[in-house]
Amino acid sequence: MKLFVTILTVMAVGFVGLVATIFASLSRNAEFYSAFVPAVTVGIIITIILAIYGKLKEKIPKVSMLIFAILAVLSVSAFEGYQAYLHSLEVVSSQDVDLSEYRPFIDGSKAVRLDEDSTFKIEDNLPSLDGATALYPVYAAFAQAVYPEKEYDLYNSEVVSSQTSHAFDRLVKGEVDIVFMAHPSEKQMKGAERNGVELSLTPIGREAFVFFVHNNNSVEELTVEQIQRIYSGKITNWKEVGGTDEEIRAFQRPEGSGSQSALISVMDGIPLMDAPSEDIVSAMGGIIKETTNYRNRTNAIGFSFRHFSQEMVHDGKIKNIAVEGVLPTKENIQNESYPIVDQFYAITAGSENPHVEAFIKWMQSDQGQKIVDLTGYVPLTE
Repeated sequence: MKLFVTILTVMAVGFVGLVATIFASLSRNAEFYSAFVPAVTVGIIITIILAIYGKLKEKIPKVSMLIFAILAVLSVSAFEGYQAYLHSLEVVSSQDVDLSEYRPFIDGSKAVRLDEDSTFKIEDNLPSLDGATALYPVYAAFAQAVYPEKEYDLYNSEVVSSQTSHAFDRLVKGEVDIVFMAHPSEKQMKGAERNGVELSLTPIGREAFVFFVHNNNSVEELTVEQIQRIYSGKITNWKEVGGTDEEIRAFQRPEGSGSQSALISVMDGIPLMDAPSEDIVSAMGGIIKETTNYRNRTNAIGFSFRHFSQEMVHDGKIKNIAVEGVLPTKENIQNESYPIVDQFYAITAGSENPHVEAFIKWMQSDQGQKIVDLTGYVPLTE
């Protein structure tokens, strides 16, 4: 009878363990839990068998199982604690800004408002807008000044944000009228040309491309050449640029993002080293490599557009690095003493919407440029 109960129990627990292992292998932390769950399953089976045959009353099996249970709990606690620590270090990622707070016309919208009526209005046949995450606050404010008051869903309306690479793809396919982003990468420009799409780029503001480090990093400035050597893998230790003896952890952004395209421009043809990455489980169950978000360790360096990093700078988590001895302040962006300044654009691809041309012209007007300035970017002219 005990043998029959043992077999049924092993089969039942083993089946549950198998199902749990499958789910674990599809989780974000599959590497840990796909090994942990089978180990715990085996431990539970052994414990049940010992209990069925009355062996758990003996001291050695009882102590052994107790130690096993304690180790299992400590393992999960240590792993989850470490994951929480890593998550706490992610201070610059695609999830840092809640764009829904900038939607036009919502109560308490963070999108800036003019202190006067807009000199340009569109009542119908609204141009569809999309663009980079960091620029959504700008063009959401444009829409708030010019478009009729109604709900503009972040993902399904005339004013959305699908991030740089996807927004550009939508523009090339004719799914959107205007895209707001930094200058497209060479790869994006060639892709548009292959598809027979002629792009029109109209500058509407200026922004600095910045590099930042942990606030406790002793390095205060880098030259463009040093940045190129860091991101090409030639400089690997902070002591080589006047810092402490720590290996440099140089984070990058996903390919096709606006900031990664800007980094490629800074590299000026010098090949980038491989980006730090981590295994991520895809929706289809396969393992893919995903560029790791910036984690604010003392040996880290990351990059972004200035506006996107300012909140973290103010919180004292990171500090912007001076490049060629010049900090990326609004004044230094305007006078171009900071060496890595670029314009950002309203980009079209032959839109047939009759309002597009006049709308973009208004963006370059005093009112449009005031919105750029109030949002935290640098207008084309003071």
